[in-house]
Amino acid sequence: MELNKLSIIVPVYNEINTILEVIKRIKKEKHKKEIIIVDDCSTDGTREVLKNISDPDIKVIFQEKNRGKGFAIRTAIPYCSGEITIIQDADLEYYPDEYSILIEKILEDKADVVYGTRFLGPRRVFYFYHYLGNLILNIITNFLLDSNLTDLMTCYKAFKTSVLKKLNLKANRFGIEVEITVEVFKRRLKVYEVPISYEGRSYEEGKKIRWTDFFTCLYWLFVSILRKPDIETETLCRVRILKNYNNFVFNLIKPYLGERLLELGSGIGNISKFLVSIKKEVILSDYNKEYLEILKNKFIYNPYVRILKIDLNDFSDFNKLKEENIDTVIAINVLEHIENDSRVLENLKNIIKNQGKLILLVPAHKILFSNFDKELGHFRRYSKKELVDKLNANGFYIENLKYINFLSAIGWFFVYKLLKRKHFSIVGLRILNLIIPIIILIEKYIKFGFGLSIFVVAKKNA
Repeated sequence: MELNKLSIIVPVYNEINTILEVIKRIKKEKHKKEIIIVDDCSTDGTREVLKNISDPDIKVIFQEKNRGKGFAIRTAIPYCSGEITIIQDADLEYYPDEYSILIEKILEDKADVVYGTRFLGPRRVFYFYHYLGNLILNIITNFLLDSNLTDLMTCYKAFKTSVLKKLNLKANRFGIEVEITVEVFKRRLKVYEVPISYEGRSYEEGKKIRWTDFFTCLYWLFVSILRKPDIETETLCRVRILKNYNNFVFNLIKPYLGERLLELGSGIGNISKFLVSIKKEVILSDYNKEYLEILKNKFIYNPYVRILKIDLNDFSDFNKLKEENIDTVIAINVLEHIENDSRVLENLKNIIKNQGKLILLVPAHKILFSNFDKELGHFRRYSKKELVDKLNANGFYIENLKYINFLSAIGWFFVYKLLKRKHFSIVGLRILNLIIPIIILIEKYIKFGFGLSIFVVAKKNA
């Protein structure tokens, strides 16, 4: 990862004794950076000092009411424009000259988030009860998230800025430390811990966290875990859970694969991992930068794999594929996300060599189209006739076409059409993953006239 600029968030409340020294140390650190300072309605003179700052690399935001560290951080996040963002307390407990330690794994594309742990590096030794409270929070959090963090309450956290901006954060005070951790692990982001130095302050020196914040953090731990995820996070959970389903889909498409493959909308690689295992030349693609980074981290060293950014709504992106001699294009749950799907099919015909194949899986039955489809970004669900007509009109003829997953179609109708739910049930997904082998066995002997999806293999006319 190339670093052009660091974004440093500095929440401030009554730090008249340290704020200028902290700014000086941050400025002295070697990387190009921007500093976003949020004054949380200080009353000790800090506010007046900050008003005199005229540095073009420093943006100061003044809160009109004291809302807490979490609120200050949330206020600063939209202003971050660097590739990596670091949170820096306004006291002298943490050392800005250790930024390089924090960001190293992110620059190497090995991590999305890095925690600077105070318990593996040099630190000032005191306040046993603080240590004990932090330890208990760590144990509970690690147990619930299946993680092994040593210091979730550390201030020093570094993020890919694109990742930080997607976290669903609500806490106003110190509970944001726990909330960030839950959000990060919910998304299955790659997290590293690195040892940092720490010079903890006493209360006489200005320390602000209190014993009551332990219970605030517990509250936000459970609230964050139980909070309904956003659609993107929920979809990632879905595809991660449905391992049997992904294996089923791959076994459907495997007999039709040629020698030079293009997968559209590869996402986080749930089908890709099967494609690259069969030692054929594979181009994986997506338009989402985070997904592309995940694909690179998974497959970058595989000699059979290339990874390209392709936005199916940007038809110029197809030009880069015309000389690739592609004989198979795979698009699993992709076409329904494209408003002008006929234009995409026309472009695919131009990049697939003669007698090459287009393998599609799309949601079936217009009657099943629900508000949840809209939430997922679906423009349509397909009938067999509509799909066949569009493929024929764009130079493809049908080699195989069938409905799959009949039982889920029934479930979808009741849950999302009648009950109008707008979220996946994790329990329901786990149940589906368990019964997929049974569904496969039934569909092997009984051909149903309906299903949740349509599977189609189409061949390009000569």
